[in-house]
Amino acid sequence: MDKWTFGLTMLVVGMGGTIVTLMIFSLIMSALKKVFPYRAGQDD
Repeated sequence: MDKWTFGLTMLVVGMGGTIVTLMIFSLIMSALKKVFPYRAGQDD
């Protein structure tokens, strides 16, 4: 594997890993919003 192929592979894997991680965080945040909904005006 030459340096250009390795660089392109690392680019694709890095970007893909970032996108997958952001999607997982998005799913976690939407699940937390359903478990703990925001209630305006309650400052007890």
